[in-house]
Amino acid sequence: MANNDVAVRFNKVSFEYGPKKPILDEASFALRRGTKITLMGQNGAGKSTILNLITGSLKEEDGSVYVDPRLKIAYAKQVIPKEQMELTVKEFFEKCFDKKIYNIDPKIDETLAVVNLKAPHDKKISTFSGGQQARLLLASALIQEPDLLILDEPTNNLDQAGIAHLTQFLMDYDKTCIVISHDADFLNCFTDGVIYLDIFTRKIEQYLGDYYVVVAEIADRIEKEKMKNARYEKEIIANKEKANFFANKGGKMRLVARKMRNKAAEMEESKVDVRREDRAIRKFTIPVQKELSGDILKISSFTIIQNHKPVEKEESIALKKKNHLLLAGPNGIGKTTLLESLASGQARGAEIADGVRVGYYRQDFSTLNFEDTVFDSLFEAMKEKDEQKLRSVAAGFLIDREIVYAKIGSLSEGQKGLVAFARLVLQEPGLLILDEPTNHINFRHLPIIAKALDSYEGAMILVSHVPEFVSQIRIDRTLDLER
Repeated sequence: MANNDVAVRFNKVSFEYGPKKPILDEASFALRRGTKITLMGQNGAGKSTILNLITGSLKEEDGSVYVDPRLKIAYAKQVIPKEQMELTVKEFFEKCFDKKIYNIDPKIDETLAVVNLKAPHDKKISTFSGGQQARLLLASALIQEPDLLILDEPTNNLDQAGIAHLTQFLMDYDKTCIVISHDADFLNCFTDGVIYLDIFTRKIEQYLGDYYVVVAEIADRIEKEKMKNARYEKEIIANKEKANFFANKGGKMRLVARKMRNKAAEMEESKVDVRREDRAIRKFTIPVQKELSGDILKISSFTIIQNHKPVEKEESIALKKKNHLLLAGPNGIGKTTLLESLASGQARGAEIADGVRVGYYRQDFSTLNFEDTVFDSLFEAMKEKDEQKLRSVAAGFLIDREIVYAKIGSLSEGQKGLVAFARLVLQEPGLLILDEPTNHINFRHLPIIAKALDSYEGAMILVSHVPEFVSQIRIDRTLDLER
């Protein structure tokens, strides 16, 4: 590939966060200008690290990273930084540029129209819903008119209309694009290939073709490697058995036995290292709080947002044990605000029964203290402290010794999600409130999480814009806030 065609090239790049946390080991790949590529890998493998190496906010320790100097790069990260949450819309977009842009307001409106969002320029970022913030993140990248667009989990928090709009935009986009996403159907619509970061080898594998072709290719390769090793294993056992037989005969037969053992050893070395797939979390259940009876939650009214103004609605809902409620509605209607007020016990028109423990999975993980270690956070969630049980539950969510003593703030977004689920298991809530629990989570984990929520025996309120995920969970009632 000629250099004038190359947008990004990694040549034997190595990187680590300290001696105990290696991320890349001589990783290599090349990205041609004008292609749209998916970056895949298990939670915590280092996908965001690769993006930060491309933008130059991190520096490789060995090897080389080439980025075409003519390219203007814009990076829409997974979440808006906390320090920018109190900015107005206008201030947020002004921060996208190194110098002052005069008469920026028409440019903001033009870009917001591309992401299908209307927003007053004096409104604070913190007052927007998660889905609206996702659109603002995308718009903040597009307003820079980049040659290389980098999107990190862009479908998180987006409703179906938002995902459809983003998909069409990317299909029509004629510049270079790198996307991290766990949404297989979304990726398959526009991707030209996949860059796969293997968490075990810390190498990068590059594939051409759409997402499903790549997944099938990987599965086929693994199956062939396993079959090849099985054949070798049979021959190794046969040679070892012959070697033992001839060794017992003594004399010249010992020489034959030695040859047999050498042949077995050669075959052992010829066995290929089967590519290990991403690990999935273990099957789990969320235990329900004991001694629950009657109405766990009653709702007589709630507030939604229409045209940026609060509107009160009357409703009659009572949730008992095993009652699962799905909260539906478009981005910006107030789902997250309603869940937050319910979880804190501050919702007007709603009452949680005395003594009910509330397990709250919040989409931005703000219920977690980022300064806590994972161990401290899990320990704090337990009513009855049991370190052995804590470690067992943590291991089921791929939280190993290395991660358990790390600060939550240092984890990837996907790992924070797994910590949040581990806390729910240890908390044993009577009322489960879940706001977009699929965000940032590896797609391999989602059927296991869906099964756990489906079998949860307490009261549950769920918000999710992922129909395939919701279809796997028993829902007793749907409350559409728009209707």
